[in-house]
Amino acid sequence: MGTFDIPAGALVSILMGSDSDLETMQASRQTLKDFGIVSDLKVISAHRTPQALIQYLEKAEASGVKVFIAAAGMAAHLAGAVAAHTSLPVIGVPLDATLGGLDSLLSTVQMPAGIPVATVAVGKAGAKNAGFLAAQILSLADPELRKKVAEQRRKNSEVLLAKNDKLDAKG
Repeated sequence: MGTFDIPAGALVSILMGSDSDLETMQASRQTLKDFGIVSDLKVISAHRTPQALIQYLEKAEASGVKVFIAAAGMAAHLAGAVAAHTSLPVIGVPLDATLGGLDSLLSTVQMPAGIPVATVAVGKAGAKNAGFLAAQILSLADPELRKKVAEQRRKNSEVLLAKNDKLDAKG
């Protein structure tokens, strides 16, 4: 059975259906790290390891995890399986494994009423946004984190405006 050691203080759990998803999901982890949020990262499958998934979710909740980010391609049932077994927020990241990610997007976003999964964009942009969304969720109970999120958005705006100024200067 897999190892379910969860880092002390982890507030977000990042779950991937395969280790081939790691490069993309590092964007979630880095975004959380930039906000000072401790996260856990696991490879676990809704289809290949369903019992291990349930055991992990129980342990993660007991350890203090507050938000789950679940990424998968193709049938992309990981986020839905997580949402079926927890009442905590679940953010789904569809991955581009086949069909340009459309199959993953539809599998992630089309959840039955009462079992919500917040779904972000396909791929790396979605992985980064999942980190931002998790930070925003956690910031509801953390005024300092809310300030960090607002500051990051201000910086993003400044970067874009600077690019515009550079473009204007080229004429």
